[in-house]
Amino acid sequence: MVQKKLAVVDYGSGNLRSVSQAVIHAAKDSFFDVVVTSDPQQVFDADRVVLPGQGHMGDCMRELTESGLLNAVLHAAAHKPLFGVCVGMQMLLNDSEEGNTQGLGLIPGHVKRFELQGRIQPDGSRYKVPQMGWNRVFHRLPYTDASHSMWDGIPDGTYFYFVHSYFAQPVKNEHIAGETDYGGRFAASIARDNLFATQFHPEKSADQGLQLYRNFLFWTP
Repeated sequence: MVQKKLAVVDYGSGNLRSVSQAVIHAAKDSFFDVVVTSDPQQVFDADRVVLPGQGHMGDCMRELTESGLLNAVLHAAAHKPLFGVCVGMQMLLNDSEEGNTQGLGLIPGHVKRFELQGRIQPDGSRYKVPQMGWNRVFHRLPYTDASHSMWDGIPDGTYFYFVHSYFAQPVKNEHIAGETDYGGRFAASIARDNLFATQFHPEKSADQGLQLYRNFLFWTP
């Protein structure tokens, strides 16, 4: 079988080590060669791309541009399967309230900050921002006929690990691939055509997170 390449984009921002190790583990015994790269040509040449991100979205967008990787990522988003993780998901939208940052505009929508001051959780504790911890993700949504194929083998309502102060708000419900609840329902995953992304961290979400990365290797958009 012909060897294929998966590129994890290294633009100087993101939990690169944990993402790359999880993807490499998921690709074990497959026909994919996983490369962690800051070389735009490697991203252009890859068959699939993972775009991680962590920290301030404005910093991530600036570093993506200054690294020379922006055009390679945009090319990937137009031509091949791309998986955005955490801020890598938020960057796919139009803009963010975090520093009034412009995103890549690949999926219509906005990134909003949690406004949970003074609100109480069902267990009596106060909501905290950033949200840090395990939340159930539901991928069988009331406005879809079926769940996205990237969820194959992953039960509806599986727990995944989140760390974030901002959340994605797509313009169209059809671009929401999974939802969770923290003071209200919000998009835990978004998708359009060859793009799939998660607000949570699959690489920190044990076996089900690895399954999601495995699914990405064989996903046919």
